[in-house]
Amino acid sequence: MATQLTLKEVLEKAIQKEIDSNSLYTGLRQRVRNQASKDAFQSLARQEEAHQHILEDYLQGKSTEAALHTGLVVDYKITECLDQPEINPAMELKEVFLLAASKEKISHDLYKGLAEIHTNGNVKHLLEDLAAQELEHKHRIENLYTEVAFPQTDGG
Repeated sequence: MATQLTLKEVLEKAIQKEIDSNSLYTGLRQRVRNQASKDAFQSLARQEEAHQHILEDYLQGKSTEAALHTGLVVDYKITECLDQPEINPAMELKEVFLLAASKEKISHDLYKGLAEIHTNGNVKHLLEDLAAQELEHKHRIENLYTEVAFPQTDGG
Protein backbone atom coordinates (compact mmCIF):
# COMPACT_ATOMS: atom_id res chain seq x y z
CA MET A 1 0.00 0.00 0.00
CA ALA A 2 1.32 3.42 -0.90
CA THR A 3 2.01 5.98 1.75
CA GLN A 4 -0.10 9.06 1.22
CA LEU A 5 1.63 12.40 1.37
CA THR A 6 0.29 15.90 1.55
CA LEU A 7 1.05 18.21 -1.33
CA LYS A 8 3.44 20.07 0.97
CA GLU A 9 5.37 16.86 1.66
CA VAL A 10 5.49 16.01 -2.05
CA LEU A 11 6.78 19.51 -2.86
CA GLU A 12 9.40 19.30 -0.09
CA LYS A 13 10.61 15.96 -1.47
CA ALA A 14 10.62 17.36 -5.00
CA ILE A 15 12.68 20.35 -3.85
CA GLN A 16 15.18 18.02 -2.21
CA LYS A 17 15.29 15.94 -5.39
CA GLU A 18 16.11 19.05 -7.40
CA ILE A 19 18.89 19.92 -4.93
CA ASP A 20 20.23 16.36 -5.17
CA SER A 21 20.07 16.43 -8.98
CA ASN A 22 21.95 19.73 -9.05
CA SER A 23 24.68 18.19 -6.86
CA LEU A 24 24.74 15.05 -9.02
CA TYR A 25 25.24 16.99 -12.25
CA THR A 26 27.84 19.26 -10.67
CA GLY A 27 29.75 16.16 -9.53
CA LEU A 28 29.38 14.42 -12.88
CA ARG A 29 30.71 17.51 -14.62
CA GLN A 30 33.92 17.00 -12.68
CA ARG A 31 34.13 13.29 -13.60
CA VAL A 32 33.80 13.53 -17.37
CA ARG A 33 36.56 14.60 -19.75
CA ASN A 34 34.56 15.50 -22.84
CA GLN A 35 33.80 19.24 -22.98
CA ALA A 36 30.36 18.70 -24.52
CA SER A 37 29.47 16.41 -21.61
CA LYS A 38 30.82 18.96 -19.12
CA ASP A 39 28.68 21.66 -20.74
CA ALA A 40 25.61 19.41 -20.73
CA PHE A 41 26.00 18.69 -17.01
CA GLN A 42 26.52 22.35 -16.22
CA SER A 43 23.34 23.21 -18.11
CA LEU A 44 21.39 20.42 -16.37
CA ALA A 45 22.64 21.59 -12.96
CA ARG A 46 21.46 25.15 -13.66
CA GLN A 47 18.06 23.92 -14.83
CA GLU A 48 17.60 21.79 -11.72
CA GLU A 49 18.44 24.81 -9.56
CA ALA A 50 15.82 26.83 -11.43
CA HIS A 51 13.28 24.05 -10.82
CA GLN A 52 14.15 24.14 -7.12
CA HIS A 53 13.38 27.86 -6.96
CA ILE A 54 10.10 27.45 -8.84
CA LEU A 55 8.98 24.75 -6.40
CA GLU A 56 10.10 26.79 -3.38
CA ASP A 57 8.07 29.75 -4.65
CA TYR A 58 5.04 27.50 -5.09
CA LEU A 59 5.46 26.02 -1.60
CA GLN A 60 5.78 29.50 -0.08
CA GLY A 61 2.57 30.64 -1.77
CA LYS A 62 4.23 32.95 -4.28
CA SER A 63 2.45 31.14 -7.13
CA THR A 64 -1.06 31.79 -5.95
CA GLU A 65 -3.10 31.46 -9.13
CA ALA A 66 -5.07 28.23 -8.86
CA ALA A 67 -2.80 27.08 -6.04
CA LEU A 68 -3.77 23.85 -4.35
CA HIS A 69 -4.04 23.67 -0.60
CA THR A 70 -0.74 22.20 0.65
CA GLY A 71 -2.63 19.87 2.99
CA LEU A 72 -4.20 18.09 0.02
CA VAL A 73 -3.44 14.37 0.17
CA VAL A 74 -1.76 13.17 -3.00
CA ASP A 75 -1.70 9.47 -3.79
CA TYR A 76 -0.56 8.53 -7.25
CA LYS A 77 2.37 6.35 -6.17
CA ILE A 78 4.94 9.15 -6.01
CA THR A 79 6.54 7.79 -2.84
CA GLU A 80 7.49 4.59 -4.63
CA CYS A 81 9.41 6.70 -7.11
CA LEU A 82 11.17 9.22 -4.87
CA ASP A 83 13.50 6.84 -3.02
CA GLN A 84 16.27 5.44 -5.18
CA PRO A 85 19.69 4.01 -4.42
CA GLU A 86 22.36 6.60 -3.75
CA ILE A 87 25.12 7.09 -6.25
CA ASN A 88 28.40 5.87 -4.85
CA PRO A 89 32.02 6.23 -5.98
CA ALA A 90 32.26 2.55 -6.91
CA MET A 91 29.59 2.85 -9.60
CA GLU A 92 30.68 2.94 -13.21
CA LEU A 93 29.88 6.15 -15.04
CA LYS A 94 27.38 4.37 -17.29
CA GLU A 95 25.52 3.11 -14.17
CA VAL A 96 25.39 6.66 -12.84
CA PHE A 97 23.91 7.82 -16.15
CA LEU A 98 21.24 5.12 -16.01
CA LEU A 99 20.30 6.06 -12.46
CA ALA A 100 20.24 9.77 -13.36
CA ALA A 101 18.02 9.10 -16.38
CA SER A 102 15.69 7.09 -14.15
CA LYS A 103 15.52 9.99 -11.68
CA GLU A 104 14.62 12.36 -14.50
CA LYS A 105 11.79 10.03 -15.59
CA ILE A 106 10.53 9.96 -12.02
CA SER A 107 10.63 13.76 -11.87
CA HIS A 108 8.69 13.89 -15.13
CA ASP A 109 6.05 11.60 -13.65
CA LEU A 110 5.87 13.70 -10.46
CA TYR A 111 5.30 16.99 -12.28
CA LYS A 112 2.89 15.40 -14.73
CA GLY A 113 0.90 13.99 -11.82
CA LEU A 114 0.80 17.34 -10.05
CA ALA A 115 -0.31 19.02 -13.27
CA GLU A 116 -3.13 16.50 -13.64
CA ILE A 117 -4.65 17.45 -10.28
CA HIS A 118 -4.47 21.19 -11.02
CA THR A 119 -7.17 23.19 -12.72
CA ASN A 120 -6.31 24.95 -15.97
CA GLY A 121 -4.13 28.01 -15.55
CA ASN A 122 -0.57 29.22 -15.25
CA VAL A 123 0.42 26.81 -12.47
CA LYS A 124 -0.85 23.80 -14.42
CA HIS A 125 1.11 24.98 -17.47
CA LEU A 126 4.20 25.54 -15.32
CA LEU A 127 4.00 21.98 -13.98
CA GLU A 128 3.48 20.62 -17.50
CA ASP A 129 6.55 22.59 -18.63
CA LEU A 130 8.60 21.18 -15.74
CA ALA A 131 7.49 17.67 -16.73
CA ALA A 132 8.56 18.29 -20.34
CA GLN A 133 11.92 19.67 -19.22
CA GLU A 134 12.58 16.62 -17.04
CA LEU A 135 11.82 14.37 -20.01
CA GLU A 136 14.31 16.39 -22.06
CA HIS A 137 16.88 15.92 -19.28
CA LYS A 138 16.28 12.17 -19.44
CA HIS A 139 16.88 12.23 -23.19
CA ARG A 140 20.13 14.19 -22.80
CA ILE A 141 21.42 11.84 -20.11
CA GLU A 142 20.53 8.79 -22.18
CA ASN A 143 22.58 10.29 -25.01
CA LEU A 144 25.53 10.71 -22.64
CA TYR A 145 25.02 7.12 -21.50
CA THR A 146 25.29 5.82 -25.06
CA GLU A 147 28.57 7.70 -25.51
CA VAL A 148 30.02 5.97 -22.44
CA ALA A 149 28.40 2.55 -22.82
CA PHE A 150 29.01 2.29 -26.57
CA PRO A 151 32.06 4.43 -27.36
CA GLN A 152 32.80 5.17 -31.01
CA THR A 153 35.97 3.61 -32.31
CA ASP A 154 38.34 5.13 -34.83
CA GLY A 155 37.08 2.70 -37.45
CA GLY A 156 33.48 3.94 -37.11
